[in-house]
Amino acid sequence: MNEDFVITAIGDDRPGLVEELAAVVVAHEASWLESSLAHVSGKFAGLVRIRVHAQNVVALQKALTDFKPLRVIVERAGHPSPDNLPQRALHLSLTGHDRVGIVREVSQVIARHAVNVESLNTYTSAAAMSGETMFHAEAELRADAQLDIRALQAALEALSNELIVDIALSAQD
Repeated sequence: MNEDFVITAIGDDRPGLVEELAAVVVAHEASWLESSLAHVSGKFAGLVRIRVHAQNVVALQKALTDFKPLRVIVERAGHPSPDNLPQRALHLSLTGHDRVGIVREVSQVIARHAVNVESLNTYTSAAAMSGETMFHAEAELRADAQLDIRALQAALEALSNELIVDIALSAQD
């Protein structure tokens, strides 16, 4: 019987880390199913979902937690929601002058509408003319099919006016 695990890994970035992590996974006959890996401010940060046969679980967990180049946490994967439940996929894009609290305020609006953040990527850049710091965010969201998208859009527009940022929300399905 196979079991799924989620690995969280962080450490100083350098060439070869992904290969070394993958070698540990393969050495225990586990499959690398999906991942999100990033270089953030000199650090390597990653999330990886793996599948391993039950007889190799203990040895793999030990090998991963003993993996010295990275601090690794291994947790049993949760159960995904059934695919037969109607879902609505959404995409959110945000751009504006950087300020404290943007992610918190946007995520509060999203949470109040029972929308789940499936992925969030953010970065800053210098504005073309002024050189001021601009904040950018791209998010993939998932909600129940009964979501009142107009109400969510109105709440995001109100927040957009308050924060003086551009927020775009679009349905993906």
